[in-house]
Amino acid sequence: MDYGGVLDDGPSVLEYARRARAAGVRTAVFSGGHAVPDECVAAFELVLLGAVGGARKPSPDAFANAARALGLSAGRCVVVDDVPVNVRGAAAAGAVGVLHRHPEATLAELEILFGVPAVEA
Repeated sequence: MDYGGVLDDGPSVLEYARRARAAGVRTAVFSGGHAVPDECVAAFELVLLGAVGGARKPSPDAFANAARALGLSAGRCVVVDDVPVNVRGAAAAGAVGVLHRHPEATLAELEILFGVPAVEA
């Protein structure tokens, strides 16, 4: 997940990331920024900032390198970003791209993809 424009768009997406991780979903923040808040760091398994393996978003290599850092192939990853060119870069790497526009829509998509409920029961 991207931080700016996604995880800072209200608490529900960050809470979903915590629940997904607890359910066994591998999680990472991948941001072009220089830092993310501590609450984000604590919620995710991995935090990647700036260039990853020498590549930056939207390069497909950046997403492939981020997947490898999680121990996964890009084809086993879902990338959530609010910037269309970044979603296209993730898709070009083989990942499933989710374009974030509104928390409820993003959470509904993630619930389908991961099987982790969008709202805590």
